[in-house]
Amino acid sequence: MAKKRSAPVGGRRENRVEPPPPQVNSASGRRNLILFFITSSIIATVAYRFRQSSPPQYQESYVYEQGLVTIHANYQDVLTENSKVSENTSQRHYNYPVLGYITPWNSRGYELAKRFNSKFTHISPVWYDLKSQQTSLVLEGRHNADRGWISELRKSGEALALQFVKQLGDALHSIGSEKISGQRLQLVYVIGPPSSEKLQEHDFGPKDLETLSEAVDGFSLMTYDFSNPHNPGPNAPLKWIQIVLKLLLGNSGSRAQSLAPKILLGFNFYGNDFSLSRDAGGGGAIIGRDYLALLEKHRPELQWDKNSGEHFFIYNDDKDIRHAVFYPSLKSISLRLEEARSWGCGISIWEIGQGLDYFFDLL
Repeated sequence: MAKKRSAPVGGRRENRVEPPPPQVNSASGRRNLILFFITSSIIATVAYRFRQSSPPQYQESYVYEQGLVTIHANYQDVLTENSKVSENTSQRHYNYPVLGYITPWNSRGYELAKRFNSKFTHISPVWYDLKSQQTSLVLEGRHNADRGWISELRKSGEALALQFVKQLGDALHSIGSEKISGQRLQLVYVIGPPSSEKLQEHDFGPKDLETLSEAVDGFSLMTYDFSNPHNPGPNAPLKWIQIVLKLLLGNSGSRAQSLAPKILLGFNFYGNDFSLSRDAGGGGAIIGRDYLALLEKHRPELQWDKNSGEHFFIYNDDKDIRHAVFYPSLKSISLRLEEARSWGCGISIWEIGQGLDYFFDLL
């Protein structure tokens, strides 16, 4: 199950598989545990292989050494190499904050968090729902909390904030963890991207960022779900991401831009299998194992779209219905990491259990 938000608003024609023009849609040290909330207002809520020289930050990276970070990806390499990573899984290649979300309905995320724990500065198990009940708030989801898993992460050297957040902002920062001496609780606020290419009154913008900058430790920016079954296309076009960051952080030298390290640029580790027939239900989200099964069955040609900076492929199902599949690739992830690095942003991943193992070789 992949995290989805409301369908984007736009006038793109249906059954479009080529990426749309850039526009904004509505649609190493210590580790911290971020307690994640969901509220009704969404508050927390063919080709060839060639060898290439690795960028300086990716020395000793298996996927770069094998020439896998390329626009010329092919299904054979994905099927053969997706579970292989560098021997040193503790080495970090991305030096800004990295937040990884984990969901109770996808247990694979727990194992990956332990295996690649050094890659993350923050881990957020999505255990709790904060729901409105008349004039009060009710906390649900305590049964999802896995104390044993938290204990294992601590043995790996992670500093975890285990006390549930009672207050937000400045009040939260005044509360220290009862479990770990000297570690304060942190607040990460989840924000959606602007709904158009110009900031609207209801959009979260630079002024909001500045207003909350002292109270909030990080802003998890949902830069994914650009497309939907009614308008098939890429998950997170690179040009759209650039527009969103510019709208939020402003021009060089602005106060908002100085807050870029608090932005956690959203990365989707899920994809979409869109049906291109109006009568076939439209398709929906897929995760890593679904993607591998499609590659194994259809052996498609992976196509690279330079406008969106994403790989996709086309196939016909057993009923001869045409599909377009968009799923992250090493190249698409590397380009987004470069973009985030150029702004000085951190990243947030929804969610780590949905990705392929070798994605973590880039982090």
